[in-house]
Amino acid sequence: MSTYTQREVGGLFELTESTLAELKSSKYYNDDLSPTSVSERSWTTYSITMLWVGMAICIPSLSLASGLIAMGVSPWLSVLNVALGNVIILIPIQLNSQIGTKYGIPFPLFARLTFGTLGAQIPALLRAITACGWTSVQAWVGGGAVGAMIGAFVPKFADEGWTIGLPSWGGIQSVAGGQFIGYVIFMLFVAWVAYNGIDQIKWVQNIGSPILIVVMIALLFWAYSITPDGTGFFEVMAQPSDDALIEASGGFAFVYLSGLMGNIAFWATMALNIPDFSRYAKTQKDQFRGQLYGMPLPMAACAFIGAYFSQATKMAYGEAMFDPTGVFYHLDNKIMIFIAAIGTIAATVTTCVAANVVAPANGFSNLAPKKISYKKGVIITIIIAFFILQAWWIYGSGAAYFTWMNAYGTILAPIAAIFIADYFIVKHKRADIASLFKGAEGRYWYSGGFNVAAIIAWVLAFIFPLLTYFGVQGAFWTFINSINYVWSFVVGFVVYILLMKTSLAGNSSVTEEEHEAFTERQKI
Repeated sequence: MSTYTQREVGGLFELTESTLAELKSSKYYNDDLSPTSVSERSWTTYSITMLWVGMAICIPSLSLASGLIAMGVSPWLSVLNVALGNVIILIPIQLNSQIGTKYGIPFPLFARLTFGTLGAQIPALLRAITACGWTSVQAWVGGGAVGAMIGAFVPKFADEGWTIGLPSWGGIQSVAGGQFIGYVIFMLFVAWVAYNGIDQIKWVQNIGSPILIVVMIALLFWAYSITPDGTGFFEVMAQPSDDALIEASGGFAFVYLSGLMGNIAFWATMALNIPDFSRYAKTQKDQFRGQLYGMPLPMAACAFIGAYFSQATKMAYGEAMFDPTGVFYHLDNKIMIFIAAIGTIAATVTTCVAANVVAPANGFSNLAPKKISYKKGVIITIIIAFFILQAWWIYGSGAAYFTWMNAYGTILAPIAAIFIADYFIVKHKRADIASLFKGAEGRYWYSGGFNVAAIIAWVLAFIFPLLTYFGVQGAFWTFINSINYVWSFVVGFVVYILLMKTSLAGNSSVTEEEHEAFTERQKI
């Protein structure tokens, strides 16, 4: 009988057929969590680039810069803030991508490697809940487009005076009735696409992304058309910061740093579950290049359009428009509204499903692999997003938008840091994939199924910044809050490495000799 549990082919690893057959009886296994075989890793640089383009080009991406302008930051400084934030978050995304491509494992298994077989439910649930929030936000944006499309032919849907009172964290909040009904319709469409699997993402992406690019260019020209006569294109972008608004929001340093942390946190969720996608990459070069090409530049372009749009509306209407979908209420051409709405809907579905629904669906599946499939996970995600998370509050203003991102970024940052520290420094990029399904009999059981070191490092990292959201005040606390993501990341990284030098580490690390003993080397 072979002692090999995994096979290496050209630097990529997969479970052997006999090991896979044996593990299928484990209560910690289901087909959705099964590592991809080498033959299933077919995504090229182009595939991954287009995936990221599809996720990046969306209305909430525009709102990153427009939200800063709504708080008083100048257009060019807003664009710089977004661009810098995305370059920074790309680093942990790239690093955490590697294990997915190398071993073919999705995010829940990655979490088991570091947090323990049962402890993995902590990052999985946190990622899932955050993604449910983003699902709700994206559906709200898409719902606005659906409402506008219907409103082109049914005037009631385009009437801003027709409002519905919805429960909010601040009480009852009035929202446009047409948008809410559109929200319901859009959410059902998202559920259908996600339920039918990851291949549906590519189908919608290929249709939606090119259309939305045209829509965004059209948005840029519309913004130019409403600027006061004699105002040049670059004159709009050259407008200074609004000092009064900035001071009212806490001062320039606080606003700008908080904005930067929010922009980093925008993709903080993907820094965790990126293995859900990188596990389909053909090579490490494909995933690295695909993400390098597909994320920073489209996000910077979205920031530019969002900044120009928001500043133009401020100059034309006296107040910066935060949500670009508000432009639908200022268009008279029904055909233009219809085309723009279709593009917005298609591209928003792409981002909503790929970036926000896949991860929680897999995360909920990890809670009970034998009872909850990916498709059941999709249903749970949609229910939570629709009934519990309040998109109308989160996306109601620039300040609320960044508060939301900073809050969850503070909690998720140390998890990404702990993943990186564990895989690269503690475990030296070696993993025993079969053990991820063996529960108490595997090396990743740690103590009762939990890696106590990871949990302690995670809590110590986010606890101080989070206190500021519960009324703790003072110069020191204000500073910590303004760099919340960086603080949580660094503290989590350092503390975890120190703790794993103690007895808490157990026998979770695989030596080079052990790795060779259970790995079959196969020539290409």
